[in-house]
Formats: sequence, structure tokens, C-alpha cells
Amino acid sequence: MAVNLSKGQKVSLTKGNPSLSKLIVGLGWDVNKYDGGADFDLDAAAFLLSGSGKVATDKDFIFYGELKHSSGGVEHMGDNLTGEGEGDDEVIKVDLSLIPPSVEKIAFTVTIYDADVRKQNFGQVSNSYIHIIDEVSHTELVRFDLGEDFSIETAVVVGELYRNNGEWKFNAIGSGFAGGLEALCRNFGVNV
Repeated sequence: MAVNLSKGQKVSLTKGNPSLSKLIVGLGWDVNKYDGGADFDLDAAAFLLSGSGKVATDKDFIFYGELKHSSGGVEHMGDNLTGEGEGDDEVIKVDLSLIPPSVEKIAFTVTIYDADVRKQNFGQVSNSYIHIIDEVSHTELVRFDLGEDFSIETAVVVGELYRNNGEWKFNAIGSGFAGGLEALCRNFGVNV
């Protein structure tokens, strides 16, 4: 049975399951009735962060344009351009055993592609969530439903995996940003 988290809650993933390694991080959302004419293209991304909260290099930013980290520890499974259909809209696979020791956190984000031009924001998105599944047992471990707390934001840091005393934990963040992907990249030290 999955642990349902609220914003700000943290849970250990490996304390009771030290062999846990292969994770599926699924992100999903629905678009409210919208008549702007353009599809909503939401994009998931992962930032592999050092202790400073920044990427060591731009290659530590995994997204639709850079699908796999050089360590093999994080892999984006591809861009969903419309979010149509049931279930996860975008998926990022993580192998904790391959994450370099210099990486202390993996931040998972969602942004709206071309939000300014299309006049779109997260106030027009509902039922957004992140969940983590054990890839081996196909068991949902953690789920965080973001709720309807957003209005003008065009980017959200949904949650993060982080190391703490030899364990991997998950933190439900749900923090919105204006400025889309560019603002997130600047925040995490990616050159834009």
C-alpha cells in the first residue's frame, strides 16, 4: 500500500527495503477545460544535485532533450506532447545503485512548454501527481497529489529523492515558479 503524502512530508524509501534500487517515477496531470486553441505540453525533468543544491554540470539535467544521465542512473522515457489518456503522462526511471555519490538529491519538476506564448499556467491544470513505483515488484511506494494550489505558475518542483544517513528518502515539495523551465534551470545552476 502506497504512502500518500501531503506537501512538505518526507518518507524513507530504503529504510525498510534496503535492496530497493530500480524506481519508476510517474508524473500525471489533466488539463481543465481550456479554449485557447493550443495543446498543453507539460514536460517532466530531473535535476541531479550536489550538496549545494546545484547541478555539477549541465549534463546533470535530464529532460526531453537529454534523456539519459551518463551514469545510467536516471532515464527520461520520452516526451508526451498532449497529456492525453489515463495514467502517467511522463515517466522517469531511476536506478539508485547507479547514482554517483556526488549526487545528494534528484529534484523532479514539471513545466509547461511555451507557456507564455500559449498563455497557459498551472491554474489550468488539475489532478497532478507524482508517484514512485518499485520497478521490480510493480508496487506503488509513495504518492503525492499536488492539489489545486497553483494559479500563475508555469513550473513546479514536484518532489525530490535525497540521501540521508545512507538511506534514500522522498520529499513532497509542490513548490511553484513563474518563468517556466528557464527559471528552474537558473535555480538549479543549469546554463541557459
